[in-house]
Amino acid sequence: MIAIMPDDLFPLFDGGFSRTLARDESLFLTGAPVRSMFLVTEGQVDLIRHTQSGLRILLHRAGTGAVLAEASAYSNAYHCDGTAACPAQVQSIALGTFRARLDASPDWAKAWAASLAHGLQGSRLNAAIRSMRTVEERLEAWLAGGKALPPKGQWSTLAETLGVTREALYRELSKRQDAG
Repeated sequence: MIAIMPDDLFPLFDGGFSRTLARDESLFLTGAPVRSMFLVTEGQVDLIRHTQSGLRILLHRAGTGAVLAEASAYSNAYHCDGTAACPAQVQSIALGTFRARLDASPDWAKAWAASLAHGLQGSRLNAAIRSMRTVEERLEAWLAGGKALPPKGQWSTLAETLGVTREALYRELSKRQDAG
């Protein structure tokens, strides 16, 4: 959510159920039927896809104020796993309630559409970055997209986001530091 405030979508989840997740706890798994929509109210929840060869691909890291797995509002089953990246809290409401509230409120529908549009922009940027050949190009494009280098303890997550190994990212960051 870039242009809209995270609080814009909080009222959609009023009266829902709160759930606490431990780090690495799954909220939903690939193929599970979609029955609820989730809002991250604290912490971070990752959307993860696993390839047949066992590669773990980080599709999205949803933080506080983000609706998790937005496309699931229009799907019968989840297309990835929802897993807590750290201790997290989510608010959930039934999928039917979520849709009915959007239908009943032009303001919420507008905020939801803006959230989806910004998510699409981010996905397109990520796809463009992952199509680049070198770690240097990927990191440069990511930084040019308005992102700041995360703290050192979160570099492995950045490597996942860029679609490179941790070691390759560390080498690139070291090279940049040596160059000033």
